[in-house]
Parts: sequence; structure tokens; C-alpha cells
Amino acid sequence: MSCGLPPGPDFADLAVLAEELGYARVWIFDSAPLWEDPFAHLALAAVRTSRIGLGTAVLIPSQRAVMTMASGIATIARLSAGRFRACFGTGYTARMTIGQPPMPLDGLFDYVASIRRLLAGETILLDGKAARMLHGPGLTAQRPVNVPLWLSVLGPRGNRRAGEVADGTIGPPHPTLPTATMVTGTVLDPGENSDSARVREAVGPWQVVRWHTAYAVGGPAAVDALPGGRQWREALEGLAPADRRHLLTFEGHVTHLSERDRPLLDHLDLDAMVGDLTSMIGDAAAVRQKLARLAEAGFREVMYQPSGPDIARELRTFAQTRPAG
Repeated sequence: MSCGLPPGPDFADLAVLAEELGYARVWIFDSAPLWEDPFAHLALAAVRTSRIGLGTAVLIPSQRAVMTMASGIATIARLSAGRFRACFGTGYTARMTIGQPPMPLDGLFDYVASIRRLLAGETILLDGKAARMLHGPGLTAQRPVNVPLWLSVLGPRGNRRAGEVADGTIGPPHPTLPTATMVTGTVLDPGENSDSARVREAVGPWQVVRWHTAYAVGGPAAVDALPGGRQWREALEGLAPADRRHLLTFEGHVTHLSERDRPLLDHLDLDAMVGDLTSMIGDAAAVRQKLARLAEAGFREVMYQPSGPDIARELRTFAQTRPAG
């Protein structure tokens, strides 16, 4: 059982707490338009922890040149003494925030293959010229740098190809590779109703992404078809011309609720979320049952991604749902 958090001022403190609570790993998000640099916060967390694994969910290739990425990975591998896992994705949301589509799968696979070769100490071609890591003795982890490389591949094409370059995946269970899955939600206090105001605040930042994505991918008709979608869209469109609206669509992504997002809390279908395996809303026993079902489905790791005003509370209560053994 792991957790996923955005890179920001509280990341290292929360990583220390996650280690104390027994989480296996803390994953950090990566989206330059939304959050601070993940490698800086991984470095801070690495020197303040000793057991917990560190991972990225997920690194976006288009945000860093391949040599820059390899050097950053080697740095965290050294600082964490082998506790680091680097996971990559196409940058679905990160790229939509700047008005760009996700990178093609071929580009993702080529990039990760180049990272693997660089970390192994091999020479690759960059812009038609030979390149390799030239760090001298003691200046970074010795090559080969043995960092597991994972892929976030939610669709069938990426999942089928994952074995070409990856040591594991985030997505649907892979037939041969270990697979992690991402979940959100909140553990109810004794006697608390799943429809309480606290629950809506706690799960809201992740759940309103449904409206954000509908607008970014499907346009006005798609978001207008959702409860409260038209009002949300009209509020957004009144703030910026068409060529700037992508800058507002994902504002506060999975961490905060904008003022135009807040009315959407009244439209969350919390009853459906209670029955959804990826939305962990319920008391500790109910969440524990969901975790067991995910294990039975073939997932090797569950990444809990808390949100809301009290992340430390969410981490503490979710840690109490860990199945025995």
C-alpha cells in the first residue's frame, strides 16, 4: 500500500509521515505547469527517510531532455540508496494544461528505451550525435544505475507493448509485469455519513476532474451533458477567450477546488463512488474489503492519492485499512 502526492512545500514532511505509518512507497506527481519540480522534492524526501520507497507518477518526457532526465534519476537513486522507481507517461493532463495533446506512444517508448540505455552506461544517439553519461567517479550513482523503469499505460495498446521497455506498469493488470493501480477517496469517521460535507471536501479535488476532462476532450457538449456542467463551463468561458481557456480548465488539478468547481460538489454521485473499487469511500472495514478485491484482481500495489484540506488525516486513516499480513 503506497500513496501519491504532488510536489510542493509539504511533500518531504508527508513522506516522513508516510514512512512512519508503514506505507511501502510515496509516489510524486510531475506536471510543470501545476506543481514544483519533483526531483527537488524527491531529494529532500530521500535524505529525511530511510525505508520508504520513492516513485514518480508520472514523469513526462516532453518536460525534460533525455540526458537531463537520466541525470536526475541517477541523482535520486544515489540519495535514496536504491529506493527509487521511475515511472513515465504520455503527459495526458500535463500537456492539456498547455493546450497540447499527449505525446505519441512511440515517442514514449523510444524515450524510456534511451533512458534505460543511458543508465546502463551505454552510448546512444542524440540529435544524430553520440551521447552517454560522463559523470566522473563519485559524482553520481555508478553505472549501471539500477532503477526500475515503469510505465503508466492505461490503454490496451500501451499495455500490450509495456514489456518492451518497462519493469512494471500503472494501469490494468499486466499479464507478466507487476502492476500498480491508483485510488482516491477518504475513510469515514465513526458514525460519519458518506454524503457529509467533509467527505465532499476531501474527495472533491479528484472528482471534479471528470468535468475538467470532459470539457478539454469533448468540448462544450460533453461537459454540458454532466450535472452542473453548463454552469461550470459558462463560468470558465466568461473568464478567458477561447485560445486561453485551456489555462483555466485544470486549475487546482487534484489539489484545490476553484470557486467555479465548488458548485460541482453538490453533483458528486457519492453512492456510486462507494461501490467503485477505485474510489475508497467507506469505513475502514469497507475500504479493507476493496483493497482485498484489488489484490484478487491481480494488482501488486495500490497507490492511494489523498486530497482535500487535511492530507495528514487522510494518510493516517487510510493506513489503518491495511489488510493483515
